[in-house]
Amino acid sequence: MARYPVAPPHRVLDTCYNFTGCPGFEVKRARYASIGGRNKGRSGSDGLPLVHRSNPCSPLADGENQKTPSAEDILRRDAARLSSLLGDDPGSQSTASAPTPTSPSRVFLPSRGDPIGSLPGAFEYHVVAGFGTPVQNFTVGFDTATHGATLLQCKPCSIIPGSCDGSFDPSKSSSLAHVPCGSPDCPFRGSCSGPSCSMRFSFNGTFVGYATVVTDTLTLSPSATFQDLRFACLEAGLRTTDNSSGILDLSRNSHSLASRVPPSLFTVAFTYCLPLSPSTAAGFLKIAPPRPEFSRHNVTYTPIRSNAANGNLYIVGLGGLGLGGPDLGVPPSAFVGDSLLDLHTTFTYLKPDVYAALRNSFRKWMSGYRVAPPRAGLETCYDFTELKIIITPVITLKFGGGASLDLHITQMMYFEDPDNVFSVGCLAFVPMPPNRGLVSVIGTLAQKSVEVVYDVHAGKVGFIPYQC
Repeated sequence: MARYPVAPPHRVLDTCYNFTGCPGFEVKRARYASIGGRNKGRSGSDGLPLVHRSNPCSPLADGENQKTPSAEDILRRDAARLSSLLGDDPGSQSTASAPTPTSPSRVFLPSRGDPIGSLPGAFEYHVVAGFGTPVQNFTVGFDTATHGATLLQCKPCSIIPGSCDGSFDPSKSSSLAHVPCGSPDCPFRGSCSGPSCSMRFSFNGTFVGYATVVTDTLTLSPSATFQDLRFACLEAGLRTTDNSSGILDLSRNSHSLASRVPPSLFTVAFTYCLPLSPSTAAGFLKIAPPRPEFSRHNVTYTPIRSNAANGNLYIVGLGGLGLGGPDLGVPPSAFVGDSLLDLHTTFTYLKPDVYAALRNSFRKWMSGYRVAPPRAGLETCYDFTELKIIITPVITLKFGGGASLDLHITQMMYFEDPDNVFSVGCLAFVPMPPNRGLVSVIGTLAQKSVEVVYDVHAGKVGFIPYQC
């Protein structure tokens, strides 16, 4: 450690160093192979274990789910996700369009026309949650940008063999109640298929199933239960595309699980930590955990912004970018506007002028490395296969309120083999499609290993690095 400046002792810790002036992130092959490439992190013992769908420990880890998506696949899924959240760009000619209804799983809620269960990538991460009394446990995804609808696959099912696997049985729950069609809690009011809040779905004139809105008990642990949680039972032919049983709604909607957490000076609504790679099993989701400040975690917060057009989304303000320490040479006016913190967009999207400034500065910083051909829309790529050490600049996302997030190599670069940085890696930033009304979208790659803290009632989001 002789090359680093010594810092004053801190309480009983008498060997301290000052790393604030260090602009880069260094990876050595031997060290990465021993700890970085197999980092198991901290799983958050007081939270729900969280795994990627391709993780060998996932209940959904079949051959299809374990395929590593290409950069082209990810960009296509990101485009579909952004279209579903923000609407189609009327001037865009991109081939990465939103999915069309070609199967019974692709049905649409009449309130906004959003895919009910088949957004590409909408179930990348899963937890196990219990529904009903007695508890029936299921593997479900979770999302911060749904529209007030926790979804669950329910019986009765279709006649397709195996279609009832992982389905909730309402008849076996003593705490279930149907939401009446005329209730303010019924999103299908005026279009119900009967006295209960139920909607019949057809495709090309063929019946494919029902969605029936009910309330029941959600059990996350013996000490964490939520009575009368509203969710939509997907019946008959309606089912998810990744074999999970549904999705938990963690949006800002008044019916979401996040909104059901009571306001408190001692807890936040929820936090999550996404594992660094699909083979790492050490992620977690926590509902109503203690405030991280009470555990002396170094958390920085940024305010959640109000947005009338997208009130269910977590909108924040990105105020600047740093590369290797200094700020990019981009005027503050380039960051005026809203930024979306999203759980199911992989790459990070920036306004074209901001992206160009980051790309050009990054290329100068990395000029000593062998350039690799672009991967789909990722145009800044390098071949690290023959190297024993990699030094990259730190990219810093600077948010309103003083919060910041430093991105290391596996958070800012996409690798075809996510468990091996000594391969071909590409800068995982993309220019924002036009007419989206946002300055940026912060994707999951940038959030990996970070505990993201959602203090919904206080209107802020926080970041704690290196938590899983």
